[in-house]
Amino acid sequence: MAGVSQTTVSLVLNGRAEGEVRISPETRDRVLQVIRETGYVADPAARRLVERRNRIYGVFTYEAVFPAESADFYHPFLVGIEECAEEAGCDLLLFTSAKVEQGERRRIFSAESRIRLADGCVLLGRTIDRDDLSRLLSEGIPFVSVGRRDDAGGPVPYVGADYPPAVRALVKRAAALGHRRMAYVGTGQGAESYADRLRGFTEGVAATGVEGVHLEQADGVFGSGATVVFAEELADGAAIAEIARTRGLDVPRDLSIVALGARTRPVSTDIDFSGFRIPRREMGRRAVELLTQVLEHGGVPQELLACELVEGSTLAPVHDER
Repeated sequence: MAGVSQTTVSLVLNGRAEGEVRISPETRDRVLQVIRETGYVADPAARRLVERRNRIYGVFTYEAVFPAESADFYHPFLVGIEECAEEAGCDLLLFTSAKVEQGERRRIFSAESRIRLADGCVLLGRTIDRDDLSRLLSEGIPFVSVGRRDDAGGPVPYVGADYPPAVRALVKRAAALGHRRMAYVGTGQGAESYADRLRGFTEGVAATGVEGVHLEQADGVFGSGATVVFAEELADGAAIAEIARTRGLDVPRDLSIVALGARTRPVSTDIDFSGFRIPRREMGRRAVELLTQVLEHGGVPQELLACELVEGSTLAPVHDER
């Protein structure tokens, strides 16, 4: 219909030239006009054979991301992933066949696993199974984790939040406000993000010369002598604020609270916590960019993105009457 060869049509469709072949603007316009008139769409199976890619990126989540209690935390990651995938001309495949059973977590390599349908996969989850990571690495399945991950039989490609500098900066800010005994509330272990937060707190305390105590339970704060609390989870910060209220204490006049990140558990609070913002949307976008890099060039990229400090209203100078 366009009066040109199949090769010319192919070059126009793929937006490129081959060898010494140069296509004039008039010829290109004629081919594109016929494509528009006929509604022609390239055969995806044929294109897949040529490119050796489906242009489908998988997204695997270890926790359910759409129920209301987790939507607030995961939504920005998904927004960033979708935005970047659209820009890259790729479709997204959300792996949901591995069901989330009560008290258990999804596993990538379940009996229903379809992980290989995608060119590669973005992994989401506060903690990711180490055996899954090891198998992905050993079988050469391209992936990028959202969140820093320790080695799992080899280095793991990831994009994460750089928690230690943010926590150190907050400890320094608290010290400048006169706080000399600080408490960290949370496990500080398990997920790499928790370990990174505690490491930042420990380093910050050492650098400023103040006292620091690690408590796993919120109720241990009272009686510890701490004038500022660094809550690993926002929900812990809300719980501490509520306990303080029942004890007749004012936040931040009598007790300052710093929340180290966004809410990951259901919590009802309108408190404007001091702390930092996790670059969730940016992490989602960068995960897709790095996955594209892995697919096209290989390698094991590892990047940490800076957290933005948030002033909030729960960190104040030490009150004179304390």
